Amino acid sequence: MEQNMLIYFQSYSPITQALLATLFTWGVTALGAAIVVFTKRVNRKFLDAMLGFAAGVMIAASFWSLLAPSIEMAAEMGVASWLPAAVGFLLGAGFLRLIDRILPHLHLGFPESTAEGFKTKWQKTTLLVLAITLHNIPEGLAVGVAFGAVAAGSETATLGAAIALALGIGLQNFPEGMAVSMPLRREGLSRSKSFWYGQLSGMFEPIAGVLGAVAVIIFRPIFPYALSFAAGAMIFVVIEEVVPESQIGEHGDIATAGAMLGFTVMMILDVALG
Repeated sequence: MEQNMLIYFQSYSPITQALLATLFTWGVTALGAAIVVFTKRVNRKFLDAMLGFAAGVMIAASFWSLLAPSIEMAAEMGVASWLPAAVGFLLGAGFLRLIDRILPHLHLGFPESTAEGFKTKWQKTTLLVLAITLHNIPEGLAVGVAFGAVAAGSETATLGAAIALALGIGLQNFPEGMAVSMPLRREGLSRSKSFWYGQLSGMFEPIAGVLGAVAVIIFRPIFPYALSFAAGAMIFVVIEEVVPESQIGEHGDIATAGAMLGFTVMMILDVALG
């Protein structure tokens, strides 16, 4: 099955590969959002565990799929191995911090008074969707950069590793879809509108994925910087949003266990497929 998947992806251009992979991650977001069709509520313990799982996947992906290849690529290119990883990582975090300060959004489980970004009279619905969209920008970018690096012929980037990253991001997108659609349904929105807004948060992943792949293919010297940039953006999201959201309730230990499991699953995917 693994070999068949690789052959299937190899038959497409790298940009198409990135698009297909991020359409998959968007689809899993929609799948999570679709749970709202069947119920208004999801067990908070389960949601915290899934958010913890998402955090673990993103942390593992940041190292195994992004930072480690960045360090190896820099060495291949004759650059100080630590430099692109450090610079790109901080730039990625700084970029997300800038968006976080500008874009109005509201984190799951927090009151409207804690909304961040520019002050606005936008509805809570919009603010929640934008909060999850912030998660998805670096995730889509990471997948796109991974496929772009493979296409450009880097010895340290493999198609299997890029597919593993897409699978891992897809897995952790499931709770993100639920995290948007469920609160909206409880606030009185219809099933269809709750689902629509839930899946809408994943729409930016294909856009970011294609842009990431194109940028890396055109500008080969930015390979290691682009990988670590995506890693920095993802870690920022984990620390700023995903972990706090998973720990605000009474199930912090379960969320932590979910994070450990998520890290392990992503590590296994990367090592097995990469």
